[in-house]
Amino acid sequence: MTTAPHRLARIRPHDALPTALPEQFFVRSDALDFESPQGQLWTVVPSPFPSSAANQNSAFRDGWTLGAVVNQSQFTFLAPCAPVNVFGMAHNTGAPGRALPPQAFHKAASSVIGPEEPIVLTAATGYTDPEAELTVVMGITARNLTLDNARSAILGFTIGNDVSDRDAQKSDQLWISAKSPDTFTPLGPWIVVGLQDESVAIGIVHNGIELASASSSDLGWNVAEILVYLSSFMTLQPGDVIMTGFPAECRRIVPGDEVVARVGGIGELRNPVVAGV
Repeated sequence: MTTAPHRLARIRPHDALPTALPEQFFVRSDALDFESPQGQLWTVVPSPFPSSAANQNSAFRDGWTLGAVVNQSQFTFLAPCAPVNVFGMAHNTGAPGRALPPQAFHKAASSVIGPEEPIVLTAATGYTDPEAELTVVMGITARNLTLDNARSAILGFTIGNDVSDRDAQKSDQLWISAKSPDTFTPLGPWIVVGLQDESVAIGIVHNGIELASASSSDLGWNVAEILVYLSSFMTLQPGDVIMTGFPAECRRIVPGDEVVARVGGIGELRNPVVAGV
């Protein structure tokens, strides 16, 4: 993974053209201060996932050509990629997690949403928690990675919210009904390339109340070890995302709430919670 710090985002212009597939472009910012005027300026760049049809730029047009500079006020952030696979890590906090073999679970790619999109809880949804997680975004196709080369397969990191129906989790051994409902995987708002991820803060703000945070150093299995484990039995694809675990405090969410997932060095992923049918 390159060490040059910058952000990549997948976005949709506010004046998006009516096309068969909704418009999307990739943009880049090299500003170190995300909130500064310079941090609001982005440059249109090629897709960082050239082998993924789901992650291609739309046809370029006036104002949206390679190298064009656009202001953050001109677009909406989407989930930063459209992954083939979404993985989470079970029991991956501290010494108790490391005492167990690494174990992943799969989340449906159809559960992915972007910043500010609503998490939908239906009448059938049980007790539901949010989980803010440091999330790996793969940059290349990878199989049989080692501790020496695992990080070279990473494009960067984003924030993931592993929304989880705890009641369903108790009755579903595979967790698919607990982890994969529509809207249960918010991602974003961007990918930070070159993030030093060893000891970044992880936490949740629930309805404006900051809950007890933790650190990526509290994870049982670290990023490189997770990639070695996953790639030992399957091929990881560019744009795949791997949620590494949630070591901090969470609180039940219900319709009407707002949940903000925070990861140090990346920022905030904000989503409202609404009722659905």
